[in-house]
Parts: sequence; structure tokens; C-alpha cells
Amino acid sequence: MSICARRLGSGLLGHSTRNVGRSGVRQVFGGAESTGSGSSSTTSWKLLGAMAGSGFVGGLALAGQVAFAEEFVIHPPALPWSHNGLFKSYNHESLRRGFQVYSQVCAACHSMEKTYWRQLIGVTHSDIELKALAAEHMYVDGPDDEGKMFERPGKLVDELPFPYPNNKAARAANNGALPPDLSHIVFARDGKEDYIFHLLTGYTDAPAGVKVMDGMHYHPYFGGNQIGMAKALYEGVMEYEDGTPATVSQMAKDVTEFLVWSCGE
Repeated sequence: MSICARRLGSGLLGHSTRNVGRSGVRQVFGGAESTGSGSSSTTSWKLLGAMAGSGFVGGLALAGQVAFAEEFVIHPPALPWSHNGLFKSYNHESLRRGFQVYSQVCAACHSMEKTYWRQLIGVTHSDIELKALAAEHMYVDGPDDEGKMFERPGKLVDELPFPYPNNKAARAANNGALPPDLSHIVFARDGKEDYIFHLLTGYTDAPAGVKVMDGMHYHPYFGGNQIGMAKALYEGVMEYEDGTPATVSQMAKDVTEFLVWSCGE
């Protein structure tokens, strides 16, 4: 999920003072997950995802969304997030699924170096589960008594692993662009979680007469309308461990909610 073109690939990642840690996690069990207030449900997210990923984006512009004439950028509509509001909280199962999307899709290009394994205890997994997950990754440590660096399995005190050995390797693998760290990416972008969701689901064919440069992809929600990141979420890219259908809109919703949570840690 290489959010790495001009708008998401440059600039400072803002830090938030919003406190949305473990105390804000709500345990939800059972069938279809309610993702918003009132009667909002997973069905709403499926519909929004379908709308965002189709030619309906043009209809959104006509329906009151602001577009810049020079770039035809659509501002993302507000979505019914379950965590927004004075008495709202995070959905535990959604955060766990969001971590799975990050781990299996996004982490191939993006780091979350300001997020540590220990911070996920009681939020996405138990401490036993996280110890096992961290140990699957090797970290450089040291020096040892002989002054040499060495590798060891990950621990809860480690940050989530960086996908490349260094920034130069990251740029070399992404046509010169450095994929941003996602730890605080949501609060560093206009539109916040609404923008991230529509960025992930809003890929569409370029309008007639619009030329897309080599290696770029047309995107109506992205500044300049051309983004270097190919569509990362699609049907069949992964399966949720809890059996939830991994639709594009569901994956985008879950990983976005996980990224919102990370901004407050």
C-alpha cells in the first residue's frame, strides 16, 4: 500500500495530542459489525466503497463535493466512523483486522516506526500473541561484548519492523519515492480518515483526454490526479482470520481505523 506520490509522499507527518489509547477500545463480538452510529452498518461501507471505486466519483462532484478546476480533485465525503464523537470508541475487532491488513499488504512498503509491539497489547492482540508475532521478525541489535552487531528475534519493546534496510533501498524500490511512515499519517492529511479511505478505494479510469504519465495511476481524490501507488486493495488480496469477507471497502475501513488509532499512541 505504497502511499508514496506527491501528496502522501512528501511533507511532515504531524503528531497529535489526541488520547485514543487502550481505554478507548470497545469489544464487539458476534455477527455483522456495526461501523457507525445509529443504523450505519457494514452494508454502508460496501456501498461507499463501490461508489468510490467506480465512475460515481463524478456524480459526487456534482452532488456538492468541491473540485479544483486546475486539478479536478474531489474532496472526500465524510463517513460514519464509529470512533468519532464524544461517547464513541474504537471497535476491537476492526482494529485487529486493520492490523492484519497493514501487516499483509501495507507493510511491504510502509513502516510504522513510531508504533511499538507493546502498544498493541489489549488493542489488537494479547501479549502472548504479540510476543509470537514480534519474534517472527529479526532486528539488528548490539553491539555485543566483542563490539559486533547481531540479529535477534523481535520483542515487545521493538517498533514495528521497517520493510527496507534503509531509506535509499526504499527509494530504489519505489521509483525514487520514499514511502512515508504511517504511524501518524491520518492526522497529517487534509480530510484525515475520510481521505485515506477514499484514497484506497477511489481508483478509477482516467477521463477521456487526460494523459496519465508512465508509472502513474489516475486518482480523482489525489492532488494532481496522478499517484505513483498502484491500487493495493482488491478482492482476493488476503483473507481475514475472523472470517469477515475481505471486500475492498472493508479492508480500507479497517486499516484506516487502525491508522487513526496509531495517531493517538
